[in-house]
Amino acid sequence: MTTQALKVPLPGHRKALTMLVLAYALSITDRMILSILFPDIQAEFGISDTQLGLLGGLSFALFYATLGIPIARLSDQYSRKWIIAICLALFSLMTLLSGWATGFVMLLLLRIGVGIGEAGVNPASHSIIADYFPAERRSFAMAILMLGANLGMMIGFVGGGLIAENYGWRIALMVVGAPGLLLSLLFLRLLREPPRGSFEQAVVEHILADQSPPPIRETAATMWANKAMRHLLAGSTIMGMLTYGLTQWLPTFLIRGYDMSQSQAGMMMAGMFGILGAVGALVGGKLSDRLSLRGFQYSVWMIAFVGVVMIPFWVMAFLANDFTLLIALLIIPAFTGNFYLGPTLALVQTLSPVPMRAVASAIKMLCMNLIGLGLGPLIVGALSDFLTPRYGDSALNVALAIFVLIGFWGAFHFWLCGRALAQQAPT
Repeated sequence: MTTQALKVPLPGHRKALTMLVLAYALSITDRMILSILFPDIQAEFGISDTQLGLLGGLSFALFYATLGIPIARLSDQYSRKWIIAICLALFSLMTLLSGWATGFVMLLLLRIGVGIGEAGVNPASHSIIADYFPAERRSFAMAILMLGANLGMMIGFVGGGLIAENYGWRIALMVVGAPGLLLSLLFLRLLREPPRGSFEQAVVEHILADQSPPPIRETAATMWANKAMRHLLAGSTIMGMLTYGLTQWLPTFLIRGYDMSQSQAGMMMAGMFGILGAVGALVGGKLSDRLSLRGFQYSVWMIAFVGVVMIPFWVMAFLANDFTLLIALLIIPAFTGNFYLGPTLALVQTLSPVPMRAVASAIKMLCMNLIGLGLGPLIVGALSDFLTPRYGDSALNVALAIFVLIGFWGAFHFWLCGRALAQQAPT
């Protein structure tokens, strides 16, 4: 196989990527729709805000993050398209059945089922993309996959809200759950499973000789032993914490600080951080691929640079007193905030041995979800409460301005990752 051929994606890559984007979009739709239905669910079941938070947060994140690893290990051994199809059918069925929930406990168990089903989609998808695309083109492919999050969020918030207003929250859950069952069947019929290690020919013979993936502990140890991987995971986790913390609290910041309604805040979030963020993710992925041709360290250094540049804009935006100025200041961070997603997902696949790819991806997602999702919003809330006696109604603004400074920490790890990559001997 020639060097030029190695840089050309496998036939059918566009169809495969499109189907994986749809699967990811539906998973985000089924994950996010519940938040728009909270008032109706609370009114019918008479449950507290704490119980609502349990439905949409901790229980989902815990099972989603932890079960992703054992399911990913299956993805490194068995058919990935079958695993995605089964998981897709599972979380779609659980969402659909949620429309028949008779109480809080039943709905909670069904949401756990949604989390279990969604846990297997991403690691297997990342592994498939790594086998359809050469290393020099994986960042952009991963960035395209991440568009599923933006698409799913819009469908969940807009579509779920409209259906719920006209037909009730139960019908909304049934409607968004049903398409996934059909898509799971299309996966089995239309998606072609690519050969493992398509662009890492040096290890193909080993894979063919031994189809058993290594133990999860061995994969974790291998990742830890790679200095570049350690810093990549640290930087990604900290950036995930930053992203989750800001995403959770930005609507409240807009409502409290600028007297916006919930719908106005939602539209602004969708426009700036949905559409503009999606464009930024694609640009970041394409730029990363171009820089990777010179060496993967340049791609990671680009992420570090962008992470440092956007922090002053965040700080000034949270401390601004004028809405027009706020919008102007948020353009840069809204555009660059997702630059790291595609390149970091791609680099995990590139740095991981082929038999460990799906598990390595799941370990990265475990760190980002348990630590990022678990601590990010909590830190902002705790800072706001701590600062309230001194700053009053402006406490959240100040808390957010302080919180975004952790971006420097994340950027430092990305810089160290790039330095480690530069020191590694070329393969």
